[in-house]
Amino acid sequence: MKMIRSMLALSLLAGVSAAAMAENIAVTGGTAYTKGGYGKVENATVLIADGKIQSVTAAGEVPEGYKVIDAAGKIVTVGLMVSETTLGLTEVGFSAGIDDGSAKGDASIPLDAADGINPDSVLIPVTRIEGVTRAYTGLEGSKDMWLGQGAVIHLGNGPDLVVKRHAALGLELDEGAASSNGGSRVALWYSVRSKLDGAKAGGKEDKDDKDKKEAKPDPEKDALTRVLKGEQPLLVQADRASDIRKVIELKKAYGVRVILVGAAEAWRVADELAAAQIPVIVNPVQNLPGSFDTLGATQENAARLHKAGVKIALVGLGTDNARLMPQYAGNAVANGLPWEAAMDAMTVNPAEMFGVADSYGTLEAGKDADVVVWSGDPLELSSAPDHVLIKGEEIPLVSRQTKLAARYHPVSRAPEYKR
Repeated sequence: MKMIRSMLALSLLAGVSAAAMAENIAVTGGTAYTKGGYGKVENATVLIADGKIQSVTAAGEVPEGYKVIDAAGKIVTVGLMVSETTLGLTEVGFSAGIDDGSAKGDASIPLDAADGINPDSVLIPVTRIEGVTRAYTGLEGSKDMWLGQGAVIHLGNGPDLVVKRHAALGLELDEGAASSNGGSRVALWYSVRSKLDGAKAGGKEDKDDKDKKEAKPDPEKDALTRVLKGEQPLLVQADRASDIRKVIELKKAYGVRVILVGAAEAWRVADELAAAQIPVIVNPVQNLPGSFDTLGATQENAARLHKAGVKIALVGLGTDNARLMPQYAGNAVANGLPWEAAMDAMTVNPAEMFGVADSYGTLEAGKDADVVVWSGDPLELSSAPDHVLIKGEEIPLVSRQTKLAARYHPVSRAPEYKR
């Protein structure tokens, strides 16, 4: 009996702990941007309750019982979202142990990144204290050209970080994928179309065959069917302009939703991408011809795409540097992208691309309270978050790196040491 009481008590504590941590908070006095780089509110009062945004008003009253965060003279934005990572799936590169960010099996389409996410990954704290509160995460490598189904996660406290499973089905259509899948783009594209055609034909057969017994589970067909129905986008890695034109043809032929990622030469087909309504995820500092696929790489890629009317989102340079995305956004602004568009590309745009805009992406009543108070302009190298809230819970600005810095800096010297 005593044990049962203890278990009940633990259950009740677990049930209320999340709500207890998500206390009522008022962020006051700052300059808030409620929708990406727009919706500017001076002397804003942002009220947060039960992990949600209650309201954003100019010089609003603070109800009794709210913890107040003074943001006077500071910038208040939505927490940022990085649009292509392996966060939660990988740790330190070249370290021992399993790398959950890649797969070596023969069939990668059914793989679900949400099954491998570790909420205790050391990369999560170091990323979120830089203002990144959401991420798309998925495989970055596989035996075939498919990268399984990625997920949108929040970077708050665990145990469950998954916001949306099956957020996209990854597909590599670049030089490297062609090399390892048939040895040419000719073979690569035949394989991709065969998979989609097979899923299409399989769907018709199942519908018409009334006498067929209960179908066996087929997660690969289920994933491709979601793509063909428009329920799940294809997240396509391609850089060369000619490859991107093939991706546009693919969207038209199958009527699927497509998000383009990498896209070093996307600016060369910007008008066609805009007409096809294909959003693009870019690394704003990619400007070197690292391969024949990226001869046209330029730091003006993001600006040119935006000018053509293409919806864009941004990434850092790899998962380890996802936290540097705001700095890279600053580089994009230095190369012609409007500041407002850069903020959109880290908040509202990725939320819409990956289908989570109903709960995240703007400071609107009812949405998850991912809020960052910046010491200055988020895109300036000298600025940093002073407060980070994820789903209404204030996150300590501590990571393994900050602990190491505190331990070894300033370096202790022997008493007789003189500079």
